[in-house]
Amino acid sequence: MAALGWLTPRRRSATARSVLAGEASAEAARKSSQEAQEAQETPEVAEQEPQFPVIGDDKAAAFFDLDNTVMQGAALFHFGRGLYKRKFFETRDLARFAWQQAWFRLAGVEDPEHMQDARDSALSIVKGHRVAELETIGEEIYDEYMADRIWPGTRALAQAHLDAGQKVWLVTAAPVEIAQVIARRLGLTGALGTVAESVDGVYTGKLVGEPLHGPAKAEAVRALTAAEGLDLSRCAAYSDSHNDIPMLSLVGHPYAINPDAKLRKHAREKDWRLRDYRTGRKAAKVGIPAAAGVGAVAGGTAAAIALSRRRR
Repeated sequence: MAALGWLTPRRRSATARSVLAGEASAEAARKSSQEAQEAQETPEVAEQEPQFPVIGDDKAAAFFDLDNTVMQGAALFHFGRGLYKRKFFETRDLARFAWQQAWFRLAGVEDPEHMQDARDSALSIVKGHRVAELETIGEEIYDEYMADRIWPGTRALAQAHLDAGQKVWLVTAAPVEIAQVIARRLGLTGALGTVAESVDGVYTGKLVGEPLHGPAKAEAVRALTAAEGLDLSRCAAYSDSHNDIPMLSLVGHPYAINPDAKLRKHAREKDWRLRDYRTGRKAAKVGIPAAAGVGAVAGGTAAAIALSRRRR
């Protein structure tokens, strides 16, 4: 300030304020530039979604319900159409299958009575047939009726887990033979499903345990994750139905896919992630790649039998 001594007091005061303002401005500019450079070197991560699925996490897996989650409609109905085409049963039986499918599509939810009737019908139809025969037919029926009904969005979700190095399983009340065909054709790890009893490779018309439905799915997933050494808190599950809330509640990453009204309400209350591919609606785009745009103890036992494909 000594250099300003020749100025009048008023001019010295104005000049000093100008110098102070200039220095403050320069300091602010320097600080801003430094912060910008640091931000480029160390990106802000606090507001970013965590990567999911986590690549290389071998303690995680994904579990997908089948009907109306992975595939439009009910797998059992499509299987029934294929069996009818091959003269396994009469027209009146097909009409019953058609009614059950119509209910499923209109109501958007699994009716336990209809599903049980469909399973009983299927068991009576396959009784006396060889397991190998139905497995071969299942491959053909997939191509005829199921391949074009896979939801691309859900397929992309499953592929994201596969690309991350994780195992992906179907978990369904549909017969395990059908579920395994679908899993294989989609490149998934495998499937848990309802197991029909067979003796010497021939169906008896009875079930092993109970249908893999509701709480039984949760028991199957729990048993599988324990056997595989997985961490449930790091696993994901996907379903359209409120019947699968036990399974969804079991994992750390539950997703409601094409949810029925009860599941949608529950998912919103629990802040679960939502996806709806039926109308193009996208809800809660959280933590998934942009390309994407699963008697309980008896059921769990049946699932374990399905894993090893053990026959009685």
